Amino acid sequence: MDKNTIVGLILIFLIMIGFSYLSQPTEEQKREIRLRDSIVQIEAQRMQQAAKQGEAAFNSANHDSLKTTAGENIFSQDSLTEKEVTLENDKIKLHINTRGGRIAYVELKEYRTHDSLPLVLWSPEKSTFGLNFYARNKQVNTEEFLFAPENAINEATGEQIVSMKLISEEGKYIEYLYTLAPASYMVKFSIRTHSMNDVIAANSSFLTLFWGVDMPQLEKSKDFENRYTGIYYDFLSDDVESMSMTSDEQETLSTKVKWVAFKQQFFSSILIAKESFSDVTVSSKISKQAGYLKQAFTEIPLPYSGNPSENYDMEFYFGPNSYPILKEYGADIQLPKLVNLGWKWVAWFNRYVVIPLFGFLENHVTGNYGLIILLLTLIIKLFLFPLTYKSYLSQAKMRVLKPQIDEINKKYPKEKALERQKATMALYKRAGVNPMGGCLPMLLQMPILIALFWFFPGAIELRQKSFLWATDLASYDSIATLPFTIPFYGNHVSLFCLLMTATNIIYMIINKKNQPQNDQMKGMQTMMYLMPIMFLFIFNSYSSGLSYYYFIATLITIIQTWFIQRYVNDEKLLKQIELAKMKPVKKSKFQERLEQMQRMQEQKMREQQRKNK
Repeated sequence: MDKNTIVGLILIFLIMIGFSYLSQPTEEQKREIRLRDSIVQIEAQRMQQAAKQGEAAFNSANHDSLKTTAGENIFSQDSLTEKEVTLENDKIKLHINTRGGRIAYVELKEYRTHDSLPLVLWSPEKSTFGLNFYARNKQVNTEEFLFAPENAINEATGEQIVSMKLISEEGKYIEYLYTLAPASYMVKFSIRTHSMNDVIAANSSFLTLFWGVDMPQLEKSKDFENRYTGIYYDFLSDDVESMSMTSDEQETLSTKVKWVAFKQQFFSSILIAKESFSDVTVSSKISKQAGYLKQAFTEIPLPYSGNPSENYDMEFYFGPNSYPILKEYGADIQLPKLVNLGWKWVAWFNRYVVIPLFGFLENHVTGNYGLIILLLTLIIKLFLFPLTYKSYLSQAKMRVLKPQIDEINKKYPKEKALERQKATMALYKRAGVNPMGGCLPMLLQMPILIALFWFFPGAIELRQKSFLWATDLASYDSIATLPFTIPFYGNHVSLFCLLMTATNIIYMIINKKNQPQNDQMKGMQTMMYLMPIMFLFIFNSYSSGLSYYYFIATLITIIQTWFIQRYVNDEKLLKQIELAKMKPVKKSKFQERLEQMQRMQEQKMREQQRKNK
């Protein structure tokens, strides 16, 4: 990593700080936020009492159902038994339990966990789902009661349909309706009330739908998977947001939302409204149980008008966080934004370049994902080669001009910094050298490097795909397990990470020879050599596909630099610069402004000197 790279990183950091400052809300916006938050608090207090029962059911470690008998005289339970009904296609398998009429088990059939077990998103003892409401002066939790099941198949579409009915009296019931189409990750879900207006409390304005899941560990690295696991939601007229991934949090969303997702690194369970949800409460807790990541819980008030028939249509998505798949199922409702492609100013490159290019290579290079990454790297490096060449050429020009710069420094001591700077800029102008010429090409490359930093850890296409010694390109590769844990490093040794670190050090040694040596550069060398060591600690637990990409990219850069060195001759370059000095210099507007600023600064200094005398 050379001086220009470091300057580029510093500039990017300053841009990010500036953007954060400029994007802060105005005082008027802050007042609106405070007003909205106060309304939310009042609404939350109104909902709190009705939501207590559902939350208590989930907060217990084993999620036991409530054992109260408050509603035992409201619903007919005669001749009903607890059993499971299966909905299944070639992608997902659901078990719907008559106890609560709820989905109790969700399995993704195309995938396996890191230890080759069935990939289960929900399990009966680690999930909760149902309705809370008041009926005949008693509080009801539908999870306590048995539902009457019915099965059907739509012969025209091949859809499987399961109806679960919680019957109060003849012709009076609450129905959960599940519909699964062939080869689909989406499950249609509807809640329907039939003639329940004289059973449900007359003063009820909503029925509270509650849903909670303990999200299990599915990948090899629990800590790394936890970074991508949490609750996401899509504001109907805004953007996709998420709760904290590192701490417990609860929030009531005052703005309407289109969907709520319990998202893990590569898979999600998403509840999607036909229209929208209002006043949704979401809470996330870091799980202390072995084999689990987080406890996710949401409460959604469904508006109730007391009509004989009330319908609430929704959909569940149970499937992978694959950008093309999410785009197919919900491009219009921002489902693809569940795949974290990085900050907005770099996400565009992943969205419009990397993902389509990766998909093209995946379709034409079957099975070998190591080769796909290699080809992707070659294409990107070829695309960036003009910038790499321009950056090297600028460094070479600065290097051959160094003797002349040293003469200027001898002529003008440090006390005459302004004269020294003016003479140096005049030399650059005559020689046709831009001192920022090496930095700007590198700065243009940084968004691409950062975009790929976000792409690889979230690319489900790499999950459990092997290459050489790496058994899973979406997780870390390990060639040795240490008998102890090194802080910030871990207890394993990633070979791709070591190779990436080694090539970075080699590149810096080679690039050091191309840099004009001065006191400033000598002071930066220690920092430059520390950077690869820092990367060694940071990337040891990251996706091996990412380390492999950076290793290959740096190796290609070393080869490109070697070829450019053979092509660019310092003596010829110096002659070209000397010839350029003889040509009349056409000043750019920027140079004119710069010279004007220098003249103004000189004038101020002279005035200051006169005052001091």
